[in-house]
Amino acid sequence: MSLAAGEDEIEPGKRLIRAGDDRGLSLAERLSNQLHRLAWRTPFHAFRLRGRFPLKLLAVPKDPVAGDRAAGEAILSGNIVHRGRTIPVDSLDFAAPDLGADFSNYLQSFAWLRDLAAAATRERGAKVAEKIVQKWLTAYGETVSEPAWRPDLWGRRILFWAAYAPYILSSRDLVYRSLVLNGLARGARHLDRSAEKAPPGIARITAWSGVIASALIVQGGPARLKSGEAGLLRALGASLHEDGGLVSRSPIEQLALVELLGQLRAVYNAGQRDMPDFVSEALSGSVAALLAVTLGDQALSSWQGGNMLSRRRVAAAVEGSGVRARPLRQARGWGYQRMEAKAVVVVFDAAPPPPSRALVGGSASTLAFEMSDGARRIVINCGGAGEAAGALPSELAYGLRTTAAHSTLVLGDRNSTAVHEDGSLGKGVGQVELGLDTTGGLTEIDATHDGYVRRYGLLHQRQLSLSADGAELKGQDSLIGEGSRRRGEPIPFAVRFHLAPGIEVATTADGQGALLRIRGGPSWQFRCRGGLLGVEESLWIDGDARPHPTQQLVISGETPPDGMTIGWGLRRAG
Repeated sequence: MSLAAGEDEIEPGKRLIRAGDDRGLSLAERLSNQLHRLAWRTPFHAFRLRGRFPLKLLAVPKDPVAGDRAAGEAILSGNIVHRGRTIPVDSLDFAAPDLGADFSNYLQSFAWLRDLAAAATRERGAKVAEKIVQKWLTAYGETVSEPAWRPDLWGRRILFWAAYAPYILSSRDLVYRSLVLNGLARGARHLDRSAEKAPPGIARITAWSGVIASALIVQGGPARLKSGEAGLLRALGASLHEDGGLVSRSPIEQLALVELLGQLRAVYNAGQRDMPDFVSEALSGSVAALLAVTLGDQALSSWQGGNMLSRRRVAAAVEGSGVRARPLRQARGWGYQRMEAKAVVVVFDAAPPPPSRALVGGSASTLAFEMSDGARRIVINCGGAGEAAGALPSELAYGLRTTAAHSTLVLGDRNSTAVHEDGSLGKGVGQVELGLDTTGGLTEIDATHDGYVRRYGLLHQRQLSLSADGAELKGQDSLIGEGSRRRGEPIPFAVRFHLAPGIEVATTADGQGALLRIRGGPSWQFRCRGGLLGVEESLWIDGDARPHPTQQLVISGETPPDGMTIGWGLRRAG
């Protein structure tokens, strides 16, 4: 295990974080990808998939990530259960059109093998695992089509089939064994030609990881390994910021990246090869960036359409990575600044939203924050469905991407960055100016975004200060005149603080304060100036993509065209 490299001190002064290319895939790129997928069904592509297949795997890597025992026990009992949906193994149809994207990805990637292995020995698990593999071979073994033959799914499938070969290759049926091994060989040849066509980001990284795994574990040797490592180097270079965070700025995807690179590390170990330095560095950086967006309960904070998932899964991924790392303290492109004092953790979004080509379903969350006291969440964002695509109604999913669904200031009831229904983001925040300071025992952050300049001629500046003992968080939101565009009339604003479920709120008579009673924990006092404090309904999406009713504190008022300042603070009451 190695300690992730990185600075422990926060750099003083200010720096500018600019938005990346916010365009999605070009028309030419989309057309090229579509033609490539259409070519999968041609005789020429079928011919290229032919060839010898191995008689056995060269090695069996150990999956470093622990599975979900409860999910595995359900499979043993004859049911595949995933995020509230259950499908009997006997009636499972991989080609069924109503599986849904999330359930389909879970099935098609064979990630459920990890769960099965957590609940059963090879002898018990092999019977049901081989039955499900046979169903997949019947549906897609010879039929090259989506979703089964998507490059990222083949990349994951190779990793899982290799790691759990004892569960899927225990049969004495030589025909069945030949079909599995031939399927692996065909999948590897498919990846040789399609990995670079996978969508940029985690999907392309996964596809090239599959190429490397097939070279070390299945067949292909030095030539395929060289190609796979070159492709992975390109994919990581295009998908990761220098600080180890993904360009998508999605904590959910960051967790998937840590899990993936941990699996790839195990593949190199099984193949008795040293993992290249660029992969080791990416793994170390990705772990540090992931830890930076965890709260005091050790689960994820909710950003870019994601939710907390589970503490167990985050812990399993970090442990399985083999990396000892501190949470990232010098976030640049990753953008999530972490403030920590005693038991209090604050995660602050101090960067523009991700470019549309990096993430579908991005959110307008700039200058929002989440806060926890020990294992208890206090201030949150509403969150999103995360990996459970389609689990929420489309209108709700859209609303959860708006600025109002995050704990930050909303001006003129507008998003700081335009949110489109097709999952893309439009104009808005182009740059964030960020300053950090840790002198005098305080941790202070000063950040400004330009998302409201075009419409209202106003910058939004947020200053946060966390005391050394974690007992007080002071905040100030300022609207500052910028540029020539001005509106003559006052502009309404709302500073929103979404609260975790179960927090009881009692407002003060002067309309400037509230007492937050936290079940099983200390109470917190909230005070504000510059607006009227109210309490409104809100909701929060949990780690299983289920909505829960909760409340939010809202400081509301109107700002003159040249701007104003709203002050607020949270203090532990006992």
